[in-house]
Amino acid sequence: MSSKVTTSKRSGASPTVRIAFLGGLGEIGRNCMAVEHDDRILLIDCGLMFPDADMHGIDLVLPDFTYLRDNADRIEGCVVTHGHEDHVGALQYLLRDLSFPIFGSAVALGLARNRIEEAGLLGRTKLVTVGDGERLKIGPFDVEFIPVTHSVPHAHAIALHTPQGVVVHSGDFKLDLTPVDGRTTDLGRIGSLASNEGIRLLLADSTNAEEHGHAPSESSVGPVLRQLFREQPDRRIITASFASHLHRIQQIADAAVATGRVVATLGLSMKKNVRMGRDLGILKIPDASLVDIDDIDQYPPGKVCIVSTGSQGEPMSALALLARGESKFVKVGEHDTVILSSHAIPGNEGNVNRVIDGLLRAGCEVVHSGIADVHATGHAQADELKMYLSIARPEWYVPIHGEYRHMVANTKLGIMMGVARDQVLLCEDGDVLELSETGLAAVGRIPAGYLYVDGIVGDVGQGVLRDRKVLAEEGVVVVVATVDIGTGKVITGPEIITRGWVYAPEAEDLLDEACDTVAAAVERALASGVRDVETLEREVRRAAGKFVNERTKRRPMIVPVVMET
Repeated sequence: MSSKVTTSKRSGASPTVRIAFLGGLGEIGRNCMAVEHDDRILLIDCGLMFPDADMHGIDLVLPDFTYLRDNADRIEGCVVTHGHEDHVGALQYLLRDLSFPIFGSAVALGLARNRIEEAGLLGRTKLVTVGDGERLKIGPFDVEFIPVTHSVPHAHAIALHTPQGVVVHSGDFKLDLTPVDGRTTDLGRIGSLASNEGIRLLLADSTNAEEHGHAPSESSVGPVLRQLFREQPDRRIITASFASHLHRIQQIADAAVATGRVVATLGLSMKKNVRMGRDLGILKIPDASLVDIDDIDQYPPGKVCIVSTGSQGEPMSALALLARGESKFVKVGEHDTVILSSHAIPGNEGNVNRVIDGLLRAGCEVVHSGIADVHATGHAQADELKMYLSIARPEWYVPIHGEYRHMVANTKLGIMMGVARDQVLLCEDGDVLELSETGLAAVGRIPAGYLYVDGIVGDVGQGVLRDRKVLAEEGVVVVVATVDIGTGKVITGPEIITRGWVYAPEAEDLLDEACDTVAAAVERALASGVRDVETLEREVRRAAGKFVNERTKRRPMIVPVVMET
């Protein structure tokens, strides 16, 4: 049930500001937040989440858009902090129902545009490019884009200059003092806001709040890659990373070019993003060094570097197809070295391990972050968060973006750095906060459940997932019987068809006994005067379920089918 949250104005007081969390709190992904004042709504990010292993058959998980659809006429636009899927990947789905402009850096919008264009929805939005430090009015919202360093170029923190003071959303960030492109997190601007207007509320990334110390610089990965390339002079090198991680791709390309290799992309998103990065001047790869994947056989293995998607082991990704020997472009073997220049997102470890196993079985050498320092996180660790807090000196603090344990750790950091204990709020998806003259308080809830994508949006609910879980873990038993309602006799059957419970050719005696048990139950029901098909099916389900549980201690899905003549 959705509740419509509107902004109230108190006599003689500044308008309140409300913040509603649609996703990203207590999970990795689905980052989406709605800010409201003057009866208008501004979205900050609109991301997706990849499914857990127990979400059988689910492709993606989105925020619940009920609240946004109910308030569609009040939405002013969406500002995006950066271009990762967990921050922009749901825009293409929300734009099916709503129409609004999107504001962000050229890279963020370029990455978002790819998906929106694939969905044929570019006509439902306007993409507005903003620069570092730019401040603009979006309806009643006064929005400032502050540069931060992350694992995708041109990420931003968002500063909202509101009637209740400055609200800062950190975005995903790290304090990298030697980034690949020289663009550092603008702590000077954060400090200026803190010293002048003051930061009333800070919402900050929690992903690495449990990790002590500082995150390593992205530029530290380059020397490791160059050394690995030098150590493999006669072997073909295949690297895998996020297609959006253009700085990592640049360092891979630099290592390849320095050792006389050509570079080829594998995977559609990698090809598109490399093209976009070169068009924007972020990627600098010589034309002579970039070749089509179809042409790599023209070069000896020691002169080839392939940059592939699939670092998270996604089953249909380019790297997973390679590992299974199903890629139509590349066949891997004992002359290949695969470098996974990434770290598995929580929940993806099993998929990544399966890909590594497949590559090893094919004869490849595999290098990953457990073997060499071929990856650097894009998220601030505990000491960086403490430094950020010491500069921002917020009055109120709300940890965001992370699993619940990450946000608990971030809560402790806020208190450690001087924010009053009762002014650090630990929130969850669906919470609505109100910022007023008297402070920050929780004032309600909005719908914030999971919206599942399984082929199309919204066709799968919890009931379907429960059924899939039973089918996956226990199997299904279908019991078919035909009865003569007039005479009260069983004409044919029962016949039992099973998948995933027992293997029928090896369990004929058990199945015969099950048929006899169900037949007896149906005959008893008919003899007692039951003539209703639905009642008979309930008797079949009860008898079959009891037999199966008693004999095998399992609870497969029982599907009764009673036909009448």
